[in-house]
Amino acid sequence: MPTSLTRPVAPEPYPLLPPVPAFTVTSTDWVHGGRIPDVHTNTDAGSNVSPQLAWSGFPEGTRGFAVNVFDPDAPGVAGWWHWSVLGLGADVTSLDRDAGRPDGSGLPTGAFHLRGDDGVAGYVGSAPPPGDQVHRYFVAVHALDTADPGLGPDTPPGAASCALVFHTIARAVLMGTYQR
Repeated sequence: MPTSLTRPVAPEPYPLLPPVPAFTVTSTDWVHGGRIPDVHTNTDAGSNVSPQLAWSGFPEGTRGFAVNVFDPDAPGVAGWWHWSVLGLGADVTSLDRDAGRPDGSGLPTGAFHLRGDDGVAGYVGSAPPPGDQVHRYFVAVHALDTADPGLGPDTPPGAASCALVFHTIARAVLMGTYQR
């Protein structure tokens, strides 16, 4: 194990993608730029409960949505995918708290989870290495030009992220932080 995890802070991920218009995502659980409450973490103090999310202001022509949670500050070169949801229709403008249950029972009809970097098809909360720098967790809601971007439950989240670039017509981002 390295004696230190000291490294540069990774760039914010979404400004690195082709620009699209922004819309709004809010949460009754997370405050943009604030510390993520323990209940939403995968730590001894946490319960792995996904946050409540709601979005508005997306463009006409939106045919569906995708939602993900990504940590660019994980100590590897590719960040860490904590949650990805696809199959959300254009009429879905929120996810309830704990919608990320791995059994899929919290998701709207037709929606499904991808397996994240923990191997779980569902929400896995933040759990940065103890003593590491502050990690940022970006919730992104992607407004899509199609209800079906051709991705299935076995699609890796990084591959889904790449494919969604070609269907995203607007994006909303909310960021929470966590450190142990």
